[in-house]
Amino acid sequence: FGLKVCPDLDTVMYTLGGGIDEEQGWGRSDETFQVKEELAAYGVGPGWFGLGDRDFATHIVRTQMLGAGYPLSAVTEALCARWQPGVRLLPMSDDRVETHVAVELDGESKAIHFQEYWVKLRASVEAQAIVPVGAEQAKPAPGVLEAIAAADVILFPPSNPVVSIGTILAVPGIREAIAEAGVPVVGLSPIVGDAPVRGMADKVLAAVGVESTAAAVAGHYGSGLLDGWLVDTVDAGAVDEVEAAGIRCRAVPLMMTDVDATAEMARQALGLAEEVRA
Repeated sequence: FGLKVCPDLDTVMYTLGGGIDEEQGWGRSDETFQVKEELAAYGVGPGWFGLGDRDFATHIVRTQMLGAGYPLSAVTEALCARWQPGVRLLPMSDDRVETHVAVELDGESKAIHFQEYWVKLRASVEAQAIVPVGAEQAKPAPGVLEAIAAADVILFPPSNPVVSIGTILAVPGIREAIAEAGVPVVGLSPIVGDAPVRGMADKVLAAVGVESTAAAVAGHYGSGLLDGWLVDTVDAGAVDEVEAAGIRCRAVPLMMTDVDATAEMARQALGLAEEVRA
């Protein structure tokens, strides 16, 4: 319907602003889907991509502002004025970048949008390649490089290393800024016990030739980027392998079972950063 949807930005904004659907981990709390139901009654799709009524409002405002000429960074700031997330939320770029997946469907090779691969197909076909379309021509959004340069610590959350963090790192200048920041860079493994905690990260890791192990993901980022890496206690056997690659590694609980457990993960990451700094 021509709406600009930014799932990762919105999830952070809703989560820190107190409006997230905590059970799903995305979308709005107390959501309804009457617009989706009405569209379906008209036979209008896509039915596989379900936006809630409250969520629709966010995307309508964003799309309207972008159409009026405002850059995504300014639009994000305006949206956050309502939610007050307590942080300055920055998009990686004001330029259009989309993550596409190369697949073979019905004997035909084609590239489809990542959301179609992930949500509609449920990663049921092999991903042959991951392509961040537009990333090579994109520039970091205003404030991104400055925020990296001013950071005391840089953390890589346990997000998808290929389509989430990987797409950000594909924008020229961002990877280099992190590598040259001169502060500890610590990541948390999204792989626990050789499987992704949530989602299907193993499918896209395979597309870039990376095994679904905590050590392999650390190696994917590399010692030129990472200074420290946290793995779950079930992957304690990977610590020596990661450290042999020049990355300080510790095994700690990495399951976000509740807010307290999640906060402890953050504390452990900051603690490892201080170890690296020392």
